[in-house]
Amino acid sequence: MSNELVAEQEWKPKINPWLSSIPLMGAAFMFVLDETIANVALPYMAGSFSISRQESMWILTSYLVASGIVIPMVGWFSKVMGRKNFFMLSIAVFSIASFMCGISTSNEMMIISRIIQGIGGGGLLPIAQACLLENFEPKIRGKAMAMFGLVVVIAPIIGPVVGGWLTTNWSWPYIYFINIPIGIISLFLAYRLIEDPPYARRQTGVKTDFLGFFFLFSWLVTLQIVLDKGNDLDWFGSKFITRLAVISVISLIFFVISQIKNKQPLVDLSVLKDKNYFIGTFVQVVMQGVMLASMAILPQFLQSMMGYDAFLSGITMMPRGLGALIALVVCGQLANKVDNRWLVVIGLTCMGVAGWMLGFLNLEIAAMNVELPNFIFGVGMGLSMVPIISLSVITLSNEQMTNASGLQNLLKIIGGAIGTSIVSTMISRFSQMHQYMLVGKLHSLNDIFVQKLQAYSSMFMTTMDPHSAEYLGKNLLYNEMIQQSTLWAFIDSFRIYAVACIIIIPLVFLVKTYRK
Repeated sequence: MSNELVAEQEWKPKINPWLSSIPLMGAAFMFVLDETIANVALPYMAGSFSISRQESMWILTSYLVASGIVIPMVGWFSKVMGRKNFFMLSIAVFSIASFMCGISTSNEMMIISRIIQGIGGGGLLPIAQACLLENFEPKIRGKAMAMFGLVVVIAPIIGPVVGGWLTTNWSWPYIYFINIPIGIISLFLAYRLIEDPPYARRQTGVKTDFLGFFFLFSWLVTLQIVLDKGNDLDWFGSKFITRLAVISVISLIFFVISQIKNKQPLVDLSVLKDKNYFIGTFVQVVMQGVMLASMAILPQFLQSMMGYDAFLSGITMMPRGLGALIALVVCGQLANKVDNRWLVVIGLTCMGVAGWMLGFLNLEIAAMNVELPNFIFGVGMGLSMVPIISLSVITLSNEQMTNASGLQNLLKIIGGAIGTSIVSTMISRFSQMHQYMLVGKLHSLNDIFVQKLQAYSSMFMTTMDPHSAEYLGKNLLYNEMIQQSTLWAFIDSFRIYAVACIIIIPLVFLVKTYRK
């Protein structure tokens, strides 16, 4: 038995790890890209399916939740089928589901297709991350993870750019059709280049915790419905939302208990005892929530408040990708030369500064006022994401990598889904709050209000009676108030994300760094 363990510890891939990383990166790129590529196309899809913008948000969240549910089962599927075989099956399912998304003719068909797509994609990211960490020696893992960062950071950032261009110049189905050639190439290369280590090959008599899976499924599904529908149904003023919230909490409690007591749990939560892993994962969850929430809120601001179309709003997001690319190159050079904790701290600081800069937007800004903060945000993501991934797993063994990366990606996807879901609630609530504050200023004792009303009313005096002119003038002022209250809602949201990035910085210094 000891000889087998030694063989596993000494296992090295026969194929050059840089070469075998190509299909891993291609598959992971598809999965992460589809987290944000549909953001700028939601209004177009909502129009095609004759649904509201709020209903179209299910197109985003159903994908995230479905992939999150599958991730804990990655270890079991890998043992039953062999990790390589399961990886290839996931690519095939994802590609087929992408085609189904592109030909969808109703919101129901789209949501079902996105769920299937999420099921297929759920295993791509954790398997890619685990394979990279296993294939590369510790001394060059930093460069390998910098390459992985190209997927984790760049893909969701360029998603709105690609989605905006395809939607404006072609049609929204092409944001899903582009996955098909990538999937075919990745599937072929995976078959030729990827190999399984001894502990990741097909095994017999493998058991899994189906009860734990049931609790996980109940928790995530009910949680997502609560987050997506809560604002529409007045949160806990609705019996439906209250009951679902109770079910969600109970399911979470039973899930944790079952994983702790079960000898063969669905997810081995013992890795959370590792301080590096726990803190590093928590930081990544916050970063993922901030990134996906901001990626949802910024195109919405540009299109609804500034009048940009899908392509222009996507182009405005492009500096994030440029900033992240520059930062990833820097990370690749510095990963093994400096204390990676400082890279994470600088990155989080950049993200906080960028969020605060976006918190000073107004309706008379130039594109540069959005592009510069986006560039700084991208630099922050590139500098922080790659080192924190490496730091979080430095104290884990190779045998723990698959489970650890699966759990980490599950929590990150949950963080991203929560961020995407609550962002619309934040805009709605903050808008109502500022509207309540501003409406108190619209009275005859306010000289500025009187002057504005007179100016607007005089515009209509030449074509109608004074009473009608004053009525239209008040309507103009009311519309301005709604616009300003919505603007302040966006401002508050950006500032909250900035604060979230800053307050987690002290946690970074609690993790251990590389032993030189």
